[in-house]
Amino acid sequence: MNITSFLIYCIIITFSPGPTHIVTLSTVQNYGIKKAISFCYGASIAFSIILVLSVVLNSILASFIPKAIFIMQIIGTAYILYLAYQIYNMDTISEERKDFSSFKTGFIMQFINPKVILFCITIFPSFIMPYYSTFYELTIFIVIVSSIGSLSFFFWVMFGSLLKSFLVKYQKYTNILLSLFLVYCAIMISGITDFLG
Repeated sequence: MNITSFLIYCIIITFSPGPTHIVTLSTVQNYGIKKAISFCYGASIAFSIILVLSVVLNSILASFIPKAIFIMQIIGTAYILYLAYQIYNMDTISEERKDFSSFKTGFIMQFINPKVILFCITIFPSFIMPYYSTFYELTIFIVIVSSIGSLSFFFWVMFGSLLKSFLVKYQKYTNILLSLFLVYCAIMISGITDFLG
């Protein structure tokens, strides 16, 4: 296995902006770093669980996912559009939205985020399983990929904290922009571009 290609692929896919990263950035802006870290813990744990499931159930998932992808796209698109709406309407921190970016939200979001699911079910059969198959080896790679994914979530917390004063100063514009990014993610995840193209 080409370790360099594997690591580059993991870093590019996990660090590139996606729905989880956009919600993380919005959470830092609207609720602060502590809340964003809680959200990222949920996302990280779910990411690790999905990786473990993809290794354990690889042959089953490989045949099941193509059939379920359409349903995942619908659910994922609807949830991401809901998050976009929530971010768009965040003018001030309110108690009624305190659970918007919680540990639970970060955890659930990973299970309906097609970007995460597709990454998790393709990384092992594409890069690892043709060369490594023992429990010990696969466990090491699960830890490596989980760590890279978690670092990407917390990188976006750090990125948001560095820009927090700017984001807060232009809060309404930032919320609109982040909402539009999520709408774009929803469009890409929905598969409508493939249908139109």
